[in-house]
Amino acid sequence: MSTAIDVRRTRVDLPTTGTPPTHPRLLAWLDEVVDLCQPDAIHYCDGSEDEWSALVAELEAKGTIIRLNADLKPNSILARTDPDDVARVEDQTFICSKDERNAGPTNNWMDPDQMRRIMTPLFDGAMAGRTMYVIPFCMGHLDAPDPKFGVEVTDSAYVALSMKIMTRMGAEVMARMEERDADFVPALHSVGMPLTGSMTDVPWPCNETKYIVHFTDDRVIWSYGSGYGGNSLLGKKCYALRIASVMARDEGWLAKHMLILKLISPEGREYHIAAAFPSACGKTNLAMLEPTIPGWRVETLGDDIAWLRFGADGRLYATNPETGFFGVAPGTSYATNPNAMRTIEGGNSIFTNVALTPDGDVWWEGMTAEKPEQVVDWKGRQWRGVGGPVGGRPDEKAAHPNSRFCTPIEQCPILSDDYHRPEGVPLDAIIFGGRRENTIPLVTQSRDWQHGVFMGATCSSETTAAASGAVGVLRRDPMAMLPFIGYHVADYVQHWINMGRRSDASALPKIFYVNWFRRDADGRFMWPGFGENSRVLKWVAERVDGKVDAVETPIGYVPAPGGLDVDGLDISDEDLAGVVGYTETEWRDEVPRIGRWFDTFGWRLPREMVDELRALETAFGRAPSRM
Repeated sequence: MSTAIDVRRTRVDLPTTGTPPTHPRLLAWLDEVVDLCQPDAIHYCDGSEDEWSALVAELEAKGTIIRLNADLKPNSILARTDPDDVARVEDQTFICSKDERNAGPTNNWMDPDQMRRIMTPLFDGAMAGRTMYVIPFCMGHLDAPDPKFGVEVTDSAYVALSMKIMTRMGAEVMARMEERDADFVPALHSVGMPLTGSMTDVPWPCNETKYIVHFTDDRVIWSYGSGYGGNSLLGKKCYALRIASVMARDEGWLAKHMLILKLISPEGREYHIAAAFPSACGKTNLAMLEPTIPGWRVETLGDDIAWLRFGADGRLYATNPETGFFGVAPGTSYATNPNAMRTIEGGNSIFTNVALTPDGDVWWEGMTAEKPEQVVDWKGRQWRGVGGPVGGRPDEKAAHPNSRFCTPIEQCPILSDDYHRPEGVPLDAIIFGGRRENTIPLVTQSRDWQHGVFMGATCSSETTAAASGAVGVLRRDPMAMLPFIGYHVADYVQHWINMGRRSDASALPKIFYVNWFRRDADGRFMWPGFGENSRVLKWVAERVDGKVDAVETPIGYVPAPGGLDVDGLDISDEDLAGVVGYTETEWRDEVPRIGRWFDTFGWRLPREMVDELRALETAFGRAPSRM
C-alpha cells in the first residue's frame, strides 16, 4: 500500500550531504525516485573512510549493528537481520521482459507494465522518514574498455556499507561516469518500511512483501522489502548476473556464477581456471585453496562471479567484476579454508547473522572443533554449546546456516596480481560442479566444447540454505546459473554453443565436471575434499597439457588407474574407485531425468543438446527420446 504524503517534496527541497552529481540522465532519474519514494534526506555516497565511520555510527545508534572488538576484528561490525529476511527470495524474483517467451521456464515472469502497476504503489512514499543513499558503482575495472556502471538508490545504510566492500563505489566512479557521459543501470531498492506518523523504527527494517525485479529489456532493477545481501546489494546477483547475462547475450560475452583461480605447478607453469558451483557448494573454499600436494600453489582472483570475453588471440578471458567476498560463514575455518580466515582477520568486514562471543569476536558452526561455552546467537539470545539458546530448541544453531562475511578482496593473502588486469586472464579450463551423493564421479572431462556445454546444461545439485525453501532437494542448475539467468534457459545454452564457434577449438578452455560430495551406502563422504581437491586440479592441469591418461566412458573422460595423484592421501582403494568411476545403473536412472529436464526447454532446446542426450541413451541401451 502507498503511504499518504501531505506535501510531496522534490530533490531540491531535501537536506543533502555529499556531492550531488552533474550527470544529466542520473539527475533526471533521481528526480523521479524522490518524487515517488519521498525520502526525508539524500546522501550522495563517495566511498570514503569518513563516510564508512559515519554510517557505522548511524547504524550503531539504531541498534542495527554491533561494533566488534577492534583488537580482534578491526573496523568490523556484526548485523542481525529479521528472522524472515535471511536469504535470496527466489519465489519473489522476477524477470520482466516484454515477451514472456524470453523469460523461459526457469524464471518467474510478469509483464513489465503489470509489475510497475504493482510496485509503484509499494514504492510510493516508501522512504518517508528515511535517508536516501545514492551509490554510484562500477562492476569490473574502471579502466576496462567497456566499464559497466550502475547507480543504486537505497534507504539502507547497511547496503551502502556493503556496496563499498563489494564494488568499486563512490566519487571516483561518479567522476568517470560524468567524464564519459556513461550509460548506467538504475537500481532502486527500499526496505519497504516508511516511518510516518507515530511509527518507530526497528533495528532491521523490512517488509513481509518482497519483490526482486529485473526489467531486462530496459536494464533496470527494482528491489523492495528485503535488506538481505543477495536481495539488496543490487550490483551483485541482480546486475552482475541477471542483467549482465542479457547484456552478454547481446554483446557476445558470458556473465557467469564462477570463481576464478590461478594454479601454479612446481615448475612455475600457470593455469587459469574458472569454476561454476551453486551457492554454498564450495566456490569460496576452492578459490582460496591451500593445495596439499607439495610444490603446487593457488592464487585467488574471485570466488563468485566471472565475466568471460574473447581476446584478440581467440582465447576466452575471465575477469572478476567484484571487489569483495560475500562468503557463507558456517563451515569456514582454518581447517577448511585458512585463507578465508586470514582474509577475515584483516578486519574491515561486515558479518551478518553470526554469533557474538563474550570478547566481542564472531563465531559460527564449524569455525572451531569445540563449541564455545556461551555466545549470543544470531537472534540475540544467550546460546550455550551444551543446551542451545535460552528459550529455544537445543538443536538451534548459533549462526544462521546462510550467515555471511562481507570482506574486501584486497585482504586475501593469496590474491593474484592478475586480479588487477582489466582484460582478465586467459582460461585454460572451465569446471562445472554440484552437490550429488551419487551418480556424478569426482572428476570428468568433456569430449569437446559441445559435450562440455551439455555437462553444464545438465548440472544438478542438492539445494542449500543460500536460497529460501527446502534444503537437500535435487534440482537441475544449468552452469550453476538457474536463479541468475536473465532470459530463456534454452537461449542461454545456445549462447554457450555459439560462443564455442567463435574460436578455434584448440584455443578454447577444456571443460570438466566435478563432485566432491559422493557418499557411500552408510552416508559417509568418500572424498576428503577441501585442500585435497588440489589433486583434482592437478589432474585437470595435466589433462590440459596432455600429460596424463584418461579412460573414455559414455559420460566423458575419467582418470585412468594411477592417473590421479593420491600419494600420501588416506583413502582406500575401494573409496578411490567409487569416487573416480561411474556406475552404469545410476546413469541408466539419470538419463531419463535429463530427458525430462530438457523437456522443460520446449522447442528452443538446442539441437546439439538433443544429439548429446541421444548419444547417452544409445550408450546405455535406452530408446531415444522424441524431441
